[in-house]
Amino acid sequence: MRWFRRGAGKQQVQHDPGRELALVQDLRERYGVHVQARFPDQADEVARLLTGDDGLLAAVAVVREFADAAYAEMYAQAAALRFAVDRRDYRPVWKAAAPDLRWPLFNLPVGLHPYIQVTAAVTVVATQARRIVRVTDPDPLLAHLFEILDLTVAGWEFARVRVDTDTAALTDRLITAGRDLRAAMSEEPPLPPPVRELMRRNNTIDVYDATSTRIVGRINPGKQMREYLLA
Repeated sequence: MRWFRRGAGKQQVQHDPGRELALVQDLRERYGVHVQARFPDQADEVARLLTGDDGLLAAVAVVREFADAAYAEMYAQAAALRFAVDRRDYRPVWKAAAPDLRWPLFNLPVGLHPYIQVTAAVTVVATQARRIVRVTDPDPLLAHLFEILDLTVAGWEFARVRVDTDTAALTDRLITAGRDLRAAMSEEPPLPPPVRELMRRNNTIDVYDATSTRIVGRINPGKQMREYLLA
């Protein structure tokens, strides 16, 4: 395992916060379920727009806003059932209250879709990880990536969410982004509890076509996490 790397520290990068906010708002309005285009095609188009430092920071903002909104939804649900929620590890609350919980990744008030804007932002984080650690603090971003990964896999396990090509792609990119961002950091932080728990598993799951009942592949998130995050 890589425990320490030398590298340049975070730079003070001049950027326009207004441009970042405007870009995120534009992505909310121009892309989503209201657009007559496949989710992967929209995600690819969004990723192409997230260029330069403003684009990278907009990608970070998308991940942060989505993770915060998902946490707020989980907190509200759990509080109504008198359960506590730790956003570093959602698995205990899912195990305790799964039949009464709704998977929180769709229809969040933040207006970001997991398979469009979030998938695009996570892709950019993976491909531009070395630059991201220079322009912003990577620690909260890494926590948000693993938080979304935790909730994604929990949906399969506890909320009976069907694993299709869109959610499999998001999962793959979250794991890849986690690997690449940790690799770009000067010191790798420890993996969170849900990731460590999932890495001890070897479950292979059928992946369905996003628009039909046809099985088109299989995914083993525990195996992929071991290969990517323990290399």
